[in-house]
Amino acid sequence: MPKINGNEIRPGNVLEHNDALWAAVKVDHVKPGKGGAFAQVELRNLRNGSKLNERFRSADKVEKVRLEQKDMQFLYEDDGQLIFMDTETYDQVQIAAAILGERRPFLQDGMTIVVEFHEEEALSATVPQKVTCVIQETEPVVKGQTAANSFKPAVLDNGVRISVPPFVGQGEAIVVNTETMSYSERA
Repeated sequence: MPKINGNEIRPGNVLEHNDALWAAVKVDHVKPGKGGAFAQVELRNLRNGSKLNERFRSADKVEKVRLEQKDMQFLYEDDGQLIFMDTETYDQVQIAAAILGERRPFLQDGMTIVVEFHEEEALSATVPQKVTCVIQETEPVVKGQTAANSFKPAVLDNGVRISVPPFVGQGEAIVVNTETMSYSERA
């Protein structure tokens, strides 16, 4: 794996540090009045999610890790394990459902997601940014309610609660932004 200097760390880089894999979340380059410059880096552990603040001087060497990204198709869930199929080799892989976190309800049958691997170990998974869902229940449309930023609560077919504009009714298909967990548009 390539080694980089401490001042070359950028947000999003994956580093091997203290025998663990860490993602750089925030990087601040500090030049104090006295002493040498350093990078103050906020790291997040890719295996357990813990956070760490670390200082790296320009002379410090850190191993930069490249994660392999694969498109995987969701097949089914079995006892807390999600079963995916590699779209190129057709191999089936089991991944813990916890890897998706709060985005898990947006995973639909046959959906293709991007899974990041490090030496055959799945570290993270990303659902598409926009997913189509159907509104299970919401309040009826109130005539005359035209305020631009008034929203009403709604429950989607996957059980997630979001806020929707007043003109959207029960049984309608909408597009949900999975990054912000909010209404995007009508489907």
